[in-house]
Amino acid sequence: MTSANRLCFLFAFIVLGFRASGVACRRTAADMAMSLRHERWMAQHGRVYRDAAEKDRRFQIFKRNVEYVNTVNDAHRKYKLRINQYADLTNDEFKASYGGFRPTTTKAAPTFRYENETAVAPTVDWRSRGAVTPVKNQGECGCCWAFSAVAAAEGIIKLKTGKLILLSVQELIDCSVYGEDRGCNGGAVEDAFEFIISNGGLTTDANYPYTASDGTCDAVKSSSKEATISGYESVPGIGEPSLLKAVARQPVSVAIDAGGPAFQFYSSGVFTGKCGTNLDHGVTVVGYGTTADGTQYWLLKNSWGASWGESGYMRMQRGAAGAPEGLCGIAMYASYPTM
Repeated sequence: MTSANRLCFLFAFIVLGFRASGVACRRTAADMAMSLRHERWMAQHGRVYRDAAEKDRRFQIFKRNVEYVNTVNDAHRKYKLRINQYADLTNDEFKASYGGFRPTTTKAAPTFRYENETAVAPTVDWRSRGAVTPVKNQGECGCCWAFSAVAAAEGIIKLKTGKLILLSVQELIDCSVYGEDRGCNGGAVEDAFEFIISNGGLTTDANYPYTASDGTCDAVKSSSKEATISGYESVPGIGEPSLLKAVARQPVSVAIDAGGPAFQFYSSGVFTGKCGTNLDHGVTVVGYGTTADGTQYWLLKNSWGASWGESGYMRMQRGAAGAPEGLCGIAMYASYPTM
């Protein structure tokens, strides 16, 4: 090798070294920024890990979730995601703790009182009519079924009596042993309705407050009935038109497939993402409408706290193409209490 060639080789080696060093520095800087973001997130949500190994594992999950959220948002869809209190959980961990819906064999009345409804309002929001209580947070208790049933009951009681009463979810968790109801291990809305009827009603949340855990039924508190329902009906079939008729008249309990990561980090907009029909979460439909660009949606009250979604609510696409059962199976398993 000539001296000129040796000089060229040395120069190329130095240049490559500088480039590799620059890439490493950029990676280090990015990791440091992500680490600081994780630290701020931990402080915001009061998260403390048992040791350094667990902290590093949670950091890696947090990092992947941030990357996922950024990727979805960069696609400019009709909805946005954001990093929230669930950002250090894998999607499997999230599904295991924050669902809880179980289908039941309990049969509702074979009637559908809204079958002959022909004129429904173009937009309904039961919140604006005073029939919806504040959003709650189920925490790591798989009792979405109880929150969904109570929200629907609170709605019809308000519409029939004029009184909006915050009813006890904890009473259902502790005391309902009907059908599939298993407290924090899941349950069914219809079985919750059965308990309310047979128990002669529910007490208030103030009298029997929520603890996000299973407990022994407090017969004394449960005996103080505040309000009740007389029956319940299922929305027939699996199509959205029947569900629309029911929601036009009152809040309705439904089950959806909420197991995807987009649900975990939903922030705003009309959700149009991918989901199946593995019904694993109970929510309450408290309205519907159409956006300025013509996108039809359902308005869902969730039980993951007011910091999730649109102050605890989600707008989900209505009339999605190729989904006769509704997006995420929303029209497959719907029921409502009656008075």
